[in-house]
Amino acid sequence: MDLDPDRDYPLAARRPELLRTPTGKRIDELTMQSVLSGEVSAEDLRIAPETLRLQAQIAERVGRPQLAQNFRRAAELTALPDELVLSFYNALRPRASTKQQLTDIADELERDYSATLCAELVREAADVYERRNILA
Repeated sequence: MDLDPDRDYPLAARRPELLRTPTGKRIDELTMQSVLSGEVSAEDLRIAPETLRLQAQIAERVGRPQLAQNFRRAAELTALPDELVLSFYNALRPRASTKQQLTDIADELERDYSATLCAELVREAADVYERRNILA
């Protein structure tokens, strides 16, 4: 899909038909009444990877490639359990992990979750931390 930022952004206001929850509900189905009646679950309130990829397209079109890449990595992370995301986040703090531990995280991201962009970022962080002497 070829999104035009001037025509399509913000997506929720201008292209709501493109946005669905991870469970497949349309964004217009997320109402207070549907929440109160139990029709909406916590999973429905999470962002879908497709939505993040659409946001990446918009960011790229307005000349924000780093933001677009962040959206794409975030889309990959939606497949991971929250606890795992938090553990990886903590492992990426300076002096929190060895290079091998970071390499293992990158391998796991790639192997178990097909999160190649995130794996690439973790490997890059491991190299930078090594050069800056901030590994554990």
